[in-house]
Order: sequence, then structure tokens, then C-alpha cells
Amino acid sequence: MELIQQDPELSAYLAADEVIDHEHPVVRETAAALRALHSDVCAYARAAYAFVRDEIPHSSDTGDLRVTWRASDVLARRTGICHAKAHALAALLRAESIPTALCYQKFEVLHGLVAIRLPGTESWHRQDPRGGESGREAEFSLAGERLAFLPDPEFSEVDYPVLYAAPHAGVLSAMRSAPDSPELLRILPTDL
Repeated sequence: MELIQQDPELSAYLAADEVIDHEHPVVRETAAALRALHSDVCAYARAAYAFVRDEIPHSSDTGDLRVTWRASDVLARRTGICHAKAHALAALLRAESIPTALCYQKFEVLHGLVAIRLPGTESWHRQDPRGGESGREAEFSLAGERLAFLPDPEFSEVDYPVLYAAPHAGVLSAMRSAPDSPELLRILPTDL
């Protein structure tokens, strides 16, 4: 699948905003701690991915009712659904000048991923910081996708090729308005 930048300017995929708040102290401290252990940009990206995948549980897996959507809150509270985890990873990567996009898949609800573009390269690489279940593990990869979930067109599941600089408005609206994670999963958009 050919990935398509929604915004032609690469700088859009480095921007900070209310959601991907990579200038927030919690994000900067986390990024600095990871960077201290991984000076190479690819090693840093891999470490940031593993940190979000492994150290921030998906709220549905743990039964955590809290809804997080801002990257700094996801890192501070150590919980979030796939979209929240994607926001946190995007912030950690953008904090170190690695262009990062948000992208989506359609299952019963929209699933959130990121795509990264390492400096000096022309290619985007999708990564799934949600993680996976036993036998469906997501892995960081620059040589072919290692996503936990693959859409099945027979069930109207879709891989969307568009790379967004900011979260999709419908996803963000649901995340902001949901009082708890079960309600969030109920009101998340089912399509873009």
C-alpha cells in the first residue's frame, strides 16, 4: 500500500499541538531518558516504540476506565487505547525531530497507528504501538510491516493510506467527550 501524506510539508509531521504536546516536560523528560540510552536515531525510534508498546498498557487489556488522549497524559498516567498510545509515540518521536504521522485501520472501530520517516529517508514505515495479543505481536520494523492486526476486506476492514499530521477530528472528539474507556469504545467512529 502506498502511504499518502495529507499535508505535503514534512514539517507538519514534526509539529506540537494540544494532543501531540512534545514540548511538555513529561514528554521531554521521557524522550531525554530514552535518548541517553540510544544515541542513534533508529535505535531511539525503536526504543520509544518499545517503551510505549510495553510500558503503557492498553486500557482495555487492564480494565482501566480512565480516558487519556493528550500525549503527556498518556505518558504520565501510563494508560490509553491505541489512539492514545499512538499520540504518545508520535510525541516522543517528534520530540527528537523524527517526522511522525497518525494513520488508521478500520475494524469494528477505527484502530490508531503511527508512521515514521527517519531523517534522510524517503519512506514512511507504519508501526503499531498498541502491541498485540499472544501470537499477534506487533514489532518495530523498517523492513516490512509487523502490525498486530491486518484488515480483512471480506469483513469490510480497511487499511487507510492517508498519513495525518494531527488526530482525525472524529476520533479526537470521541476521546475528549468520553467519561470512561467503555463509553469511548462505544462512541469511537467506525469509519473515516
